[in-house]
Amino acid sequence: MKKAILARKIGMTQVFTDSGALVGVTVLSAGPCVVLQKKTVDKEGYDAVKVGFCKAKQKHITKPVKGQFDKSGAEPLRFIKEFRFDDVSSYNVGDTIEVSVFAAGDKVDISGVSQGKGYQGTIKRYGHSRGPMSHGSKYHRGLGSLSSGTTPGRVKKGKKMPGHMGAASVTAQNLEIVKVVSEKNLIYIKGPVPGNNDGLLFLRDTVKR
Repeated sequence: MKKAILARKIGMTQVFTDSGALVGVTVLSAGPCVVLQKKTVDKEGYDAVKVGFCKAKQKHITKPVKGQFDKSGAEPLRFIKEFRFDDVSSYNVGDTIEVSVFAAGDKVDISGVSQGKGYQGTIKRYGHSRGPMSHGSKYHRGLGSLSSGTTPGRVKKGKKMPGHMGAASVTAQNLEIVKVVSEKNLIYIKGPVPGNNDGLLFLRDTVKR
């Protein structure tokens, strides 16, 4: 991983490309992320930097977490995450990772927590088909058969059934950056990204080359 940053989702809008095409984009408020700790292969066994993002109130910070900010000299930050970079020699404690590390045309993977849908049936949750809606049918949106007959006489593992939907960690891969506004710490991503508005997102170089 060469580049990464933390961001919060603002919402969706539309922008015109240079060719005049109208494109739906998601606007993200990304960075700046403050480097709180630098980890190396010699000491920790791997190369990484621990960063903080988004200002937090002092009363919301516990004493163990406050010690990390005191060592780095940074103000309290709400989110802390490690970035495992290929090379951390260019980073020092107290440095900031700005949105300018990315540029228009870059491809990124974005991870976040998907929108929660609550308890849902299999039609909404997995896209199952429904039964007949007329002619005396008493089966409409039901689950149907759960398994085989007498053998094995139980519901097999992995059966798709109603249950909690959404609110899970997901990653959208190979998304294109349409525009970067460094002055306002904004990134415009083509299409939708996971999560609710104001949700935390993790952007990094795509693994699909």
